[in-house]
Amino acid sequence: MAGPAPEPGAGVVAEGSTAAVQPPPDACLPAVSGLLDGLPKQRGSMSVPVPGLVPAAVPPAAPEPRFRIRPWRLLPTPTGTPFTFGYAAVLAVTSLVTEYADPALVHSLLQGSSTDVAHLVHTPVLVLLASALWIAGGIASPYVLGFLLVMTALERRVGGLRTAGVFLLGHVLATLATELPVGLAVLVGHLPDSSLHRLDYGISFGVAAGTGALAGLLSPWLRWPLLGLFGGMLVQDLLAFTDPMTEWGHLMALAIGVATWPVLRRWASTPGRPSAQALKRASA
Repeated sequence: MAGPAPEPGAGVVAEGSTAAVQPPPDACLPAVSGLLDGLPKQRGSMSVPVPGLVPAAVPPAAPEPRFRIRPWRLLPTPTGTPFTFGYAAVLAVTSLVTEYADPALVHSLLQGSSTDVAHLVHTPVLVLLASALWIAGGIASPYVLGFLLVMTALERRVGGLRTAGVFLLGHVLATLATELPVGLAVLVGHLPDSSLHRLDYGISFGVAAGTGALAGLLSPWLRWPLLGLFGGMLVQDLLAFTDPMTEWGHLMALAIGVATWPVLRRWASTPGRPSAQALKRASA
């Protein structure tokens, strides 16, 4: 009894035929279990290994950057901090003048640059700018190191023009806040007329304002120690009562710098300028 006839397309060839046997369409694909009927491209997502072909090597992941100390970034450079570098060069020249020039000439220059009441009444803009070109106490003053470190760090975070604005704001406001009471005291007779010509010059008010401003851009574990140490030094100088008007000016300048925190933080995070955290990582 003959068996059932083979179905068409089952790959069976008539007896005596020389045609090649056609394999099923999926005979060349690897056997995979668990495929569902009616869902296309289930086999296409599988990778079939090709004999003799070596897979491409996967490059290793880049290592995480290590913390590196760059001490030279603490000091100003012509390209990185042009304002601080240029200002420091000017202060170096004026310091050499006060050190080696004729004492009579030095006294005349300092007297003409003094922000005393008499000069503030007649030439306020000139003396407010000129008084910031000299260092009270000379190159050995601790405010020299403070200027270099504080202004450099502040300029790297907010730029040269804004750093100059903070310095000038503290210098001008603290000067007016200390000299105007002197003028009023002379006017009512509490101080002699000689107080109108009190010699007053230097960069200390600007440095104090810059210190207060910089503290707002630092992390808390650096901010509060900086304010505590610098503020404590100013209070100690005030209690010594050697120059109370100047020491009050330092404290006011520090408070002026602290008052700029909201603006400086907005400047440090403006689009197009890296944030303080990004700058900190870049300098690490």
